Amino acid sequence: MSGAKHTIDKYHDSTKVTLSGRNPEENFGIVNPPVYHASTILYPDVAALETRNQKYSYGRRGTPTIDALENAITELGGGYGTRLAPSGMAAISTAILSFVEAGDHILVTDSVYSPTRIFCDSVLKRLGVETEYYDPLAGAAIGEKLRPGTRLVFTESPGSQTFEIQDIPAISKVAAEHGVLVFTDNTWASPLYFKAFEHGVDVSIQAATKYIVGHSDVMMGSITTNEACWKQLYDSHGAMGQTAGPDDIFLALRGLRSLDVRLERHMNNAIEIARWLEARPEVAKLLHPALPSHPGHDLWKRDFSGASGLFSLILNPCSKPARDAFLNALQLFGMGYSWGGFESLVIPFDPATYRTATAWRERGHALRFHIGLEAVEDLVDDLANAFAKMAQA
Repeated sequence: MSGAKHTIDKYHDSTKVTLSGRNPEENFGIVNPPVYHASTILYPDVAALETRNQKYSYGRRGTPTIDALENAITELGGGYGTRLAPSGMAAISTAILSFVEAGDHILVTDSVYSPTRIFCDSVLKRLGVETEYYDPLAGAAIGEKLRPGTRLVFTESPGSQTFEIQDIPAISKVAAEHGVLVFTDNTWASPLYFKAFEHGVDVSIQAATKYIVGHSDVMMGSITTNEACWKQLYDSHGAMGQTAGPDDIFLALRGLRSLDVRLERHMNNAIEIARWLEARPEVAKLLHPALPSHPGHDLWKRDFSGASGLFSLILNPCSKPARDAFLNALQLFGMGYSWGGFESLVIPFDPATYRTATAWRERGHALRFHIGLEAVEDLVDDLANAFAKMAQA
């Protein structure tokens, strides 16, 4: 179970990813934590059974394997405790459901991950929780939307697909003054590049599927809270039966050990390619917070220590067949609805189909790229060839 006192806070993050969540001295000197496959856990006597007076009570509620990853994510993120879920979306839904009840009002950024919006507009609505979407650039003006029944503000910075940077410290300050919780989806930056709790966040969620796992082979989510929110999250998470499988946790722990070096490579590759793309005549606008041209660049520099491999662009107006010719010509960019793995990806998207609080007025086709670990020169050649095919179309 996560929630223990941190022991490695004095180290840099690159050291934490190698040390966190493991205790070789307790495991016969073995470097990696053991993988426990457990459902039933036995008690030594009736008294222990009736009081559940032992560290582990049932496989779903915790094992040394679960502890290892939860503690590692907690130590890396600077929170108080972490619970795991079988996917990023399960982590988002579990976190929100742990803190709302019928009649509550929540505020969700209009740039949120689309499945989060679907959850809010379907499940939460059916349960009597009202979701109101707000302009991701609201900052301290979020206070104008707070009501007596507002329970939480859900942030995501940068925004999914459209990459707005939110002023999370300003939002957190106003929310705290009104007793409102602040949640954030911190998947893009990870705790390496955005310290959510240092910026006033109460609950930080990650799709560990993405950069923590890093190899496109595991579904996993994590929910980390501050101390004030920990018990409510812990109790609700258990009541909803959430857990993750031990082999998936093992793979997530393995991925975590290289998070620092992988994320740096993703970041450097993506910035180099984003700059190349920004100079192309086919590109109208580049949406990458690390580029000086991005309207949220100053906020990104203030609050973040790095970037990841994910960004978007807007093409100059062209026909759909021309756009499709570009996409179909790419050899090193797969088309798939994920990111965070070692491979480069691209998808088209249209925010106008789901935005409700803000309008999407860009005229050109929008594309989201995830830049993987391939050689930048090869990726650039692939993109240049695809642009040539686009021109022919």
